Amino acid sequence: MSLTSSTLLTVVVLATVLAFAAAVWLWPRLGRRGGRPALGRIGVVLVLQVLLLSSVGLAANRTFLLYGSWADLAGKERPMPTMGRDADAPGGSAVRLLGRQPTQMRGGGTPHLGGEIEKITVQGERSKAVVQAYVYLPPEYFQKGNENRKFPATVVLTGFPGMAENLLKPLPYPKTVWTLAKQKKMPPMILVMMQPSVVPTRNTQCIDVPGGPQSETFFGTDLPKALSGAYRVGTSPSNWAVIGDSTGGYCALKVALQHPESYAAGVGLSADYKPEIDADSGDLFHGNAAEEKRSDLLWSLDNLPQGKSSFLVATSLQGEGNYKATQKFIEKVKAPAHVSSITLDHGGHNFNTWKREIPPAMEWIGARIGAE
Repeated sequence: MSLTSSTLLTVVVLATVLAFAAAVWLWPRLGRRGGRPALGRIGVVLVLQVLLLSSVGLAANRTFLLYGSWADLAGKERPMPTMGRDADAPGGSAVRLLGRQPTQMRGGGTPHLGGEIEKITVQGERSKAVVQAYVYLPPEYFQKGNENRKFPATVVLTGFPGMAENLLKPLPYPKTVWTLAKQKKMPPMILVMMQPSVVPTRNTQCIDVPGGPQSETFFGTDLPKALSGAYRVGTSPSNWAVIGDSTGGYCALKVALQHPESYAAGVGLSADYKPEIDADSGDLFHGNAAEEKRSDLLWSLDNLPQGKSSFLVATSLQGEGNYKATQKFIEKVKAPAHVSSITLDHGGHNFNTWKREIPPAMEWIGARIGAE
C-alpha cells in the first residue's frame, strides 16, 4: 500500500481501535505483580503509542502531503534518468519522454477526449540541471484540425518537500483546467507540474547558488525555452504563467517578478516572500549580500525595476501566517506590473485551502496568457 493511500490509513486506525479494546480487556490480567505482567503492561503501552502516532502521522501526511512515497519518507533520493536523444521524445535532447498515462477525467483513456499526461525529464541549457516533470496536454491538443494550433502553458510548482505527483490528483490541477475549459471559463492549457527545486532533497527555492544548483536559471530561462521547443506552446512571455503553493508560491512570484521576459503571470498560494534558510536549504548565498537582498521579494519591489508581469497572491484572514506580508506585497507592486488577490475569511497552510483557491487562480491565469 502506498504511503498516502486511504486503505493504509483505515487499516492503521482500525488496528489502533482494536488494540485499545484489547488493552482494556487485558489490563486487569496485567495488573498482577511480577516481571511478566510488568513487561506486558509496557508492551501494551508501546503498541498503543506506536499505532496512535502512526494514525495521526498518516492523517497529517494525507492532509499536507509532506511525503509522497515510502522512499521519500526514508529520505532516499530517486536517481534521475540519464539524458540523451530519445526516439519517442517530444523534441530534441532537452526534453526526454519517460512515459504516458491517461488522465482521471471522463474519456481519460482517449487523448482527444480526456487529454493525456506525459512524464518527462528536462535538461536546462544554461543551468545544466536535469529535472523530472509531468506535462498535462488538454484534449484539444490531440483533436483533428488542431495539428498546428499552439496553446498557453502554466508551470505548476509544489511546496517543499513535495512530490510532483501531488499535483495530479490531491491538488487536481489537470481536472480543474479541463473542467474550466469545458465551461468556457478559460482556454485549453498545457500544464508543466514539478517540484520547486532542481535537487530533490535540497530546497534551492529558485535561487542560483554560487558554485551549486542554478535553480533560478532553470525555472526562469531554461524551462520555458525547452518546453517551447518540445510542445506546441509559444516562446513569448504572454504564453507562459507560473503558479505554486508555499515554497512553490515563492518561486512562482520570484521568477515572474525577476523574469518578465519569460512569464507574463505569477501566482503564489500561501506564498513566502523571502527564502527560508534551514537544514533543507543549506547556504544559498555564500556571502553574496546583493543576491540575498534580491531574493527578498518585498525588497525587490522597492528597489528594482518592475516589469509587465501580473501577480495573484492568496492568503487568509485567519489561519495563515503570511497575511501581513501579502498585504505589503500588494502595496508595493507598481505599474507597469499588476496585482490581484484572493483573501479567504478562514484558511490554512494546507491542501484543503489550496483546493479552494486553485479554480479561481487558474481562471485568472487563463484571462492573462494565451497562444500565439
